[in-house]
Amino acid sequence: MTVLKPELVALHLSGENKDQIIDELVNVAMKSGKVRDKAEAKASVLEREGRMSTGMKHGIAIPHGKTQAVSELVACVGVSDREVDFEALDRKGCRIFIMTLSPPDKTGPHLQFLAEVSMRGKASGDPQGEEPRGAARDSEAISSRTAGFGATETRNLDMGEAHKKGLPF
Repeated sequence: MTVLKPELVALHLSGENKDQIIDELVNVAMKSGKVRDKAEAKASVLEREGRMSTGMKHGIAIPHGKTQAVSELVACVGVSDREVDFEALDRKGCRIFIMTLSPPDKTGPHLQFLAEVSMRGKASGDPQGEEPRGAARDSEAISSRTAGFGATETRNLDMGEAHKKGLPF
């Protein structure tokens, strides 16, 4: 089972700051039908951001939260046409946002998913600040490139698959 599906990918996010981007991403996550409480889900992500920013490098941010609003891992992807300040490690704006929501009592799938996202980001980011290698331009392409990404049976996933799939994250 794949966590990321085309309906959970949003292109052309319009948010101009971290709060607005997270709000848009929670709206996208709601399309999964697995988020019971939008306000609680957003609050969990903002609480996590308050502890430490999830802006990585190469224009990628991975906002996430643990919340009772979901009973299993929910993930979505958003792409902005402009850079948004997410307090990234390289101090550059972010354009690709991969958000997860997971229940507090299920750490395994959440951590595995975040580890895969992180590895894929490191593998495909361009150190000169250009668009990530092979970046997909529509939700179907992003979804197809993430086939198997975030499978519910995460303990059997091979972390080395990130390099083999050449994903845009």
